[in-house]
Amino acid sequence: MYPKRIVLMYISEVSGHHSATIAIEKALRVLEPQAEISNINAFNYTNPIAEKIVNSIYMGIIRVAPGIWDYLYDNPEIVKCLEGAKHNVHKKNTPKLKRLFDKLKPDVVVCTQAFPCGMVAYYKKKYGLNLPLIAVLTDYVPHSYWVYDSVDCYITPSEDVSRRLIDKGIAAEKVKSLGIPFDPRFNEPLDRDAIFHKHKLSPELPTLLVMGGGQGLGPIKTIVKSLEKVDKDIQEIVVTGTNKKLYNSLKRKIKKYKKKIIIFGYAQNINELMHIADIVISKPGGVTTSEVLAKGKPMIIVEPLPGQEANNTAYLTKKGAAIKVDEPQKINSVIDGLLNNPYTLKQLQEAAKQIGRPNSSMDIARLLLKK
Repeated sequence: MYPKRIVLMYISEVSGHHSATIAIEKALRVLEPQAEISNINAFNYTNPIAEKIVNSIYMGIIRVAPGIWDYLYDNPEIVKCLEGAKHNVHKKNTPKLKRLFDKLKPDVVVCTQAFPCGMVAYYKKKYGLNLPLIAVLTDYVPHSYWVYDSVDCYITPSEDVSRRLIDKGIAAEKVKSLGIPFDPRFNEPLDRDAIFHKHKLSPELPTLLVMGGGQGLGPIKTIVKSLEKVDKDIQEIVVTGTNKKLYNSLKRKIKKYKKKIIIFGYAQNINELMHIADIVISKPGGVTTSEVLAKGKPMIIVEPLPGQEANNTAYLTKKGAAIKVDEPQKINSVIDGLLNNPYTLKQLQEAAKQIGRPNSSMDIARLLLKK
């Protein structure tokens, strides 16, 4: 029997969608090393110029006018208006997709973002194929751009999301709550003291991990400045992602700060950094959230972006696994409150563990290998 052929599709290189496909690929290679896995940026493959333009527009909107994105995101009127344009884009992309699939001959296609999911769903209907198409949702609210009748299975982060998908008309037997995939390394045992020693940090001090996603977004400089006012002696790990401007700015200022701070750019060892953190201050991207929950860490969310992040925040705070802070300059007061109240910290930890899915990537990989 030939090795299983699996195509994973995402959009945008520095994104949770890509992190999710990488996580699934790693899990698949553990379970079936002979599997032939292709991990493809679908937007770049079909529309390389458009990808750059759309990413640039998206980042501009998010930075300058996030309210516009809030209006556009999962707005039923917008969804309806875009149906014709979406159909034309999928139709135009079908020949490229056919050449790709004729070459790779996949047994199953997995999409971690709605755009490639819609593209493959259209391709299946056009050619009358029964190619298994799996949609893996990486946020805690299922927006309408995911809904296609030729998707064979939806993998969701939680039972709550599954119910909402079913309410949108998806058959219950197509929906499975397995969690958001993240790097299986996060489940490996680590030597806490060794990590502290490697980074010249003290295991005796409260440790805060400050992140802004892969692109280093959010008011990180304001957060770091506010943390200077925390009453207790703390130490901070700041990860700036691909945001070189932020990295350089913090590097220049670091000597002026009283608190112990170490700074990383695009870090490959987030599993280690999260392992030693007592509190994680971060954007609530789906994959990051999945990692934090699996580690059972208290999470503080500051100024979530409209759309996915706002919805993820609502879910996490409702479940008692995170605290939302609207004014980043006052985050010091929140940290003081948590450090002075171990019971509240413990409650956040327990809530995180309760809704975490530490085995999500392996569970998803097992399901794919059965298709």
